[in-house]
Amino acid sequence: MLRYNVRGENIEVTQAIRDYVEKKVGKIEKYFKDVPEANAHVNLKTYSDKTAKVEVTVPLPYIVLRAEETSPDLYGSVDLVVSKLERQMRKYKTKINRKNRKSQGVDAPQPTDSDLWADLEAEEDEATEEEIGAAIVRTKRLSLKPMNAEEAILQMDMLGHNFFIFEDADTNGSSIVYKRKDGKYGLIETD
Repeated sequence: MLRYNVRGENIEVTQAIRDYVEKKVGKIEKYFKDVPEANAHVNLKTYSDKTAKVEVTVPLPYIVLRAEETSPDLYGSVDLVVSKLERQMRKYKTKINRKNRKSQGVDAPQPTDSDLWADLEAEEDEATEEEIGAAIVRTKRLSLKPMNAEEAILQMDMLGHNFFIFEDADTNGSSIVYKRKDGKYGLIETD
């Protein structure tokens, strides 16, 4: 069951807005056999140029769903974000199904537990606003979970990042996958 934390910046979150967000974001629950206990963090922002930005983050035990969209209409931004989240879930489930078919045969069961996809729990220490030196303005502490490069690329794409740090399940060393300018991916392995 998803619990919603809806915040507004430069906008009052009315009951109608809250209901609309919960109804729309709740659509991703259909992708789970057993809906996990999770918090959906929804941040609504309006800007002086009459645009609205919606950010949704749903940290789950085995994946982090995140999407953001900006449009001239708040409700339209919510719809666009939900579409992105649904695409992420379909892509995630397709990759899991392909992985199972390769390893177990065509009639592989539908996985929903954390054994197949390790989570990357980004424990954000309170973002340090003080600058250390001239470059570091924020610090994140990560708990690296073992996974292979393909899983790390999927996680990176779902987070919308250009790189992703993970513990390589084969070598037990830290590795980094990154998106190249040509659209392909690179892998940096440590000794």
